[in-house]
Amino acid sequence: MTTLAANAVSTTRSVSYSAADYGAALLRVALGAMFLAHGLLKVFVFTLPGTAGFFTSVGFPGFLAYIVAPAEILAGMALLVGFRTRLIAALTVPILIGAASVHFGNGWVFSAPKGGWEYPVYLIVAAIAQSLLGSGAWAFDNSRSSAV
Repeated sequence: MTTLAANAVSTTRSVSYSAADYGAALLRVALGAMFLAHGLLKVFVFTLPGTAGFFTSVGFPGFLAYIVAPAEILAGMALLVGFRTRLIAALTVPILIGAASVHFGNGWVFSAPKGGWEYPVYLIVAAIAQSLLGSGAWAFDNSRSSAV
């Protein structure tokens, strides 16, 4: 075997993931899809001016809509591919706390008028868990860390 071929064989590595890696990846993809969907909803359905009006109606400055919607879209895309997962998941927590604060007075369940607070609080816990777990399987983060 030539030296080049031997080096190619020795640098080829098999990646094996645990059940916890798959679980973290599943959580990451679910959170990413949720953030992407909510950000796109704010842009294409409610529109940014409409979202700004809603933010104002619940006591937030309207300009935050122009920060939150792109942040949700970018966070969603980053989580879907597993880019800087721990950091991105942690950075979404303040957005989720803001979302939860809108619903605290509405009661527990989503079927309450104007929605309940359980879903955004659950997402806070999920984002914190993701930031602690890391990216899991099939993530861009893994390809960056394995580069020599």
